[in-house]
Amino acid sequence: MFFHVVLEKKLQLHPRHFGPHLREKLVSKLVAEVEGTCTGRHGFVVAVTTVESVGTGIVRDDTGYVTFPVRYQCVVFRPFKGEILEGVVTTVNKMGFFAEAGPVQIFVSNHLIPDDMSFTPGDINSYQTEDGTVKIQADSEVRLKIVGTRVDATEIFCIGTIKDDYLGLVSEGGAPI
Repeated sequence: MFFHVVLEKKLQLHPRHFGPHLREKLVSKLVAEVEGTCTGRHGFVVAVTTVESVGTGIVRDDTGYVTFPVRYQCVVFRPFKGEILEGVVTTVNKMGFFAEAGPVQIFVSNHLIPDDMSFTPGDINSYQTEDGTVKIQADSEVRLKIVGTRVDATEIFCIGTIKDDYLGLVSEGGAPI
């Protein structure tokens, strides 16, 4: 799920960047440091939308750098238990498969794959039905449901299932079914 939140960060800037373009330098440094990162509480920062305020800088005595408190709005992505996502399968093995939905990696255990599908080893590992009509392999697009999440300080791990109605294969390697 995507959210629009207000966050704060303290940025350190070298004195050589002071001048008429100080604010632009702070904004570009903020975008470079924040976009693409993950905070356990809010999720993955997708994009900085606006910078609300830049506080008064405080000079650090030991280095000469100046620390600016910056308040900004951003779009974050945070998956929740029960959420339905579409992802691309990256790895398939006998234990299950891994899929990526944006920045989050989701593991689907073989116990959470329908009983009519079985692991087929080979050059390209896959899970497929006995008649071969449905085949999940690397680069396949699947619709899955999040059944559990674990949040660390800098990462979010998810467990998913395709053992429910309207879940499973969406397309095989980019080709729609």
